[in-house]
Amino acid sequence: MCEFSHINATGQANMVDVSNKGITRREAVAIGSLKMSPSTVDSIKENQIKKGDVLSTARIAGIQAAKKCSDLIPLCHQLNLSKIWIDFELVPNGIEISCGCILDGKTGVEMEALTGVSVAALTLFDMCKAADKNMVIEGVYVRHKSGGQSGNIDRGMDYD
Repeated sequence: MCEFSHINATGQANMVDVSNKGITRREAVAIGSLKMSPSTVDSIKENQIKKGDVLSTARIAGIQAAKKCSDLIPLCHQLNLSKIWIDFELVPNGIEISCGCILDGKTGVEMEALTGVSVAALTLFDMCKAADKNMVIEGVYVRHKSGGQSGNIDRGMDYD
């Protein structure tokens, strides 16, 4: 049976106590994608979306979101992130998004990376929705994690 770290002995939601954990370098990379028509991808490449520079705006939004993760997800610890990055790869049918977070601390940064990718995707969606009503956000997951007691994780999609 799986143990959930955010449930206390009486079954109530509880913030994990990390005070006795050691400080280690922790990194996480999350990925996701926004599927869209090839013509919308072309409009982004040519900076022809009416709302402006789509990729720069989404990058800033994703970085801000990763920094504010603990304000959005109730049991996340407030973290002093050392580095956040957001990258985009334009592909024929959409945009592949990745977010990486790094810190030296007592708890991991997977939720921050996931939040960064998610908000970057939502921002792209918002900025492009007038041009493409059929966009789909999909495949958001943690691709890489290192540091901490559970060690390293590198994976593709584990679930279909």
